[in-house]
Amino acid sequence: MNKHMVQYILMAGAAAFQFQVTLLSTEPEGLQPGNSRRRFKTVLFNMTGEWLMKKTSFGMVGGGLGSFIGDVHRHGAMIDDLAALRAGCFSRSREKSLETARAWDIPEDRVYGTFQEMADRESARDDGIDFVTVATPNSSHYEIAKYFLEKNIHVMCDKPVTMTVEQAEDLKRIAEERKLLFAVSYAYTGYPVIRQARRMIEDGIIGRMLYVRAGHPEDWVISSVPEEPAGNLPWRFDPNVAGESLCCADLGTHAEQLIEQFTGLTIRRVLAKFNTWPAYLPLETNVTALLDLGDGITGELWASQIAIGKECSPYIYVVGTKGALEWNHEKPDILKYTELNGPTQLLSAGRDYMGAESRSITRVAAGHHEGYFEVFGNIYRPFCENLLALKEGKAYEGLSYPTIREGLNGMKFIHACVESEKRGNIWIDL
Repeated sequence: MNKHMVQYILMAGAAAFQFQVTLLSTEPEGLQPGNSRRRFKTVLFNMTGEWLMKKTSFGMVGGGLGSFIGDVHRHGAMIDDLAALRAGCFSRSREKSLETARAWDIPEDRVYGTFQEMADRESARDDGIDFVTVATPNSSHYEIAKYFLEKNIHVMCDKPVTMTVEQAEDLKRIAEERKLLFAVSYAYTGYPVIRQARRMIEDGIIGRMLYVRAGHPEDWVISSVPEEPAGNLPWRFDPNVAGESLCCADLGTHAEQLIEQFTGLTIRRVLAKFNTWPAYLPLETNVTALLDLGDGITGELWASQIAIGKECSPYIYVVGTKGALEWNHEKPDILKYTELNGPTQLLSAGRDYMGAESRSITRVAAGHHEGYFEVFGNIYRPFCENLLALKEGKAYEGLSYPTIREGLNGMKFIHACVESEKRGNIWIDL
């Protein structure tokens, strides 16, 4: 007979009353844990007995101590208390994995030496993880994600989602056939004002779109890589690990996805020009591209790792027949709106005049800036809510988030830009 330790918190206005009970497999209907695979969880009820909060459980491949992106994923996943980190294969080094587990309070028996062992054993547990976060270098994304999907475990993956278009198509096929969720962490699309811009465009506020300019300039290569070869370089410069592109895959795909989430448009064709500095590097560090967005809409995209003075500056500017919208990561809580023949207005996240979708993922009052952890949380939150609905057999009616479809679009964009450069900077269809 199974036992379930459950902590209940009863909300009564501002007061909260806590108690713990041990439930057996014969517990009365209405008191059962939401997922019998979990042996301990916290459940919030309101005064009418309705559940206010349930959790998913997840594991990580990669992202151990010392990993920038791993820590970002961990904070983002847990910021809304909708996910609990229960397992991991955090590093190729067993000792580093164990050190990470101790720091994050993960039991040693759920720290694994390989991702295959993790997927095999977690999928066999009654309390196994609901999803895995893949936070490893590009070359391993496909193999890891595919293995977990084949064990019926949902996936959250870093971008670029794979090394090739064909690999991304395969992951999409598997996820759809098995009815599994697959999210991709295009972080900058998580800012609340991006939702506001999309709503304004769909409502016709700026009229028919005419032109889009987007980019993601940074200066980390020119500020940190020597002009002449000197020792080993990070994995991002190795085509065997990074893939066929550096700058376009690392930054350009963020700008591509920003266009899609901001406007609802997808890129039809690209004409791209690559530059590489320092010249000895095997992959490009600057990308300039013309875009065909369909319906007569032209676009420009610039991604750069040699943009002196730009630390991390994604941006987008959209012109319509009645007005324009503009956003820049340097002021991520502000959306600029200019009506034709009118003054420029600065729309601030958190204000009552913002739309319901934007307000629903704004975590702080207007004027209090939200950051990278929060926008990752704005991708994890709808993903986890979708997963909870799926587990309960309910239709999901919440916010959208980047999925394997967007991940595949990103791979098509990267490959088209590479092909355009290789073939003399010609137009390439996506």
